[in-house]
Amino acid sequence: MVQFAFVAPLFFCMLFAIIEVALIFFANQYLETATQDSARLILTGQAQTANYDKTKFKNDFCSRIVALFDCANGIYIDVNVYQSFSGITMNNPVDASKNFDASGLSYNPGAPGDIVVVRVFYQWPLFVTGLGFNVANLAGNKLLLTATAAFRNEPYGN
Repeated sequence: MVQFAFVAPLFFCMLFAIIEVALIFFANQYLETATQDSARLILTGQAQTANYDKTKFKNDFCSRIVALFDCANGIYIDVNVYQSFSGITMNNPVDASKNFDASGLSYNPGAPGDIVVVRVFYQWPLFVTGLGFNVANLAGNKLLLTATAAFRNEPYGN
């Protein structure tokens, strides 16, 4: 019993840390898949021909991630057009105080043949941080999950 009392706290700390990391990887893959599926609406011109604005695009995206994420309070979407793939530069949405800054995010799905980058951000809450395992990169014990899709729009339309 004494030996178990010494080993049990370390064992449970490691167990919970492993579970949290597994959840993070699963959530990030889920976010990536939803981003690729939603970005296809822009790639094929469906979002442009249906006159999607930022809200409609986000609502479509949110319909794909109902299980793990709080879409109303945590999903941020950035869609931008670039001149070339080598000219893509993306700003870091985390400020010096480790707060997420959504002020630089926009929605521009582009026209046929444009190079577009779709980025989706979610502030994932962490729970095991008090046990000495902290992978947070945002204030408030949160981890910023990011999913990105870069593509050239297809020649949709007439």
